[in-house]
Amino acid sequence: MVMTSVLVSRNGFQRWSAHAGVAGPLLFTAGFAAQETFLRDDYSPIADPISALEADPTGWLQQLNFLAFAALLLIFAAGLHRGIAATRFGWAGPALLGAAAVGLVLAAVFPLREDQAGNAYDPGNHVIAGVTFFSCSALALLVLSRRFAADPRWRGLARYVGVAGVVGLGCFVMLGRFAMPEGAPLHDVAGLLQRFTLLAVTFPALLTIALRLRRLA
Repeated sequence: MVMTSVLVSRNGFQRWSAHAGVAGPLLFTAGFAAQETFLRDDYSPIADPISALEADPTGWLQQLNFLAFAALLLIFAAGLHRGIAATRFGWAGPALLGAAAVGLVLAAVFPLREDQAGNAYDPGNHVIAGVTFFSCSALALLVLSRRFAADPRWRGLARYVGVAGVVGLGCFVMLGRFAMPEGAPLHDVAGLLQRFTLLAVTFPALLTIALRLRRLA
């Protein structure tokens, strides 16, 4: 009876964490897309990163968006750790997802601001948030792929998630070296490249993992 209760509780948490894993990327995307559409006439999704929404007088909305995504990602990481067969250092993948969530918190705590010319700038430490989120989310996928390969229930996702992690790391380098810095050759399309990284690489992988966790719960 006690064992049955524990299993039900554990499966229930995994189910809720899977829901969090699905909701996080979807709600975050809906949140910044709505702000781009309805609140910022001068905002360019092609040129401006998502964090530039924080520089607006309504920037607190994007700060809340970052925090909500962080909370959902932490819940997802905890449930995912319980839902995969244990391996040596298997905690590293979920821990890296947790670190990515910390990056989202930092993005909210250290927002971009607007200068007198109306341009968004980093008054300090926001760059750490971006580096933390994009690097740790990509590394998490790469590390998780190895743990998936050791679990027959997850093995079918191992290759896809591993490739997504490698591509995510490549996008992280591209953004950091060639897009985000002022004067970088791809700076004028930094927003587009950031959205590609999230919407075509990182988020589809997270959603795929969350849906598998939901099915197995």
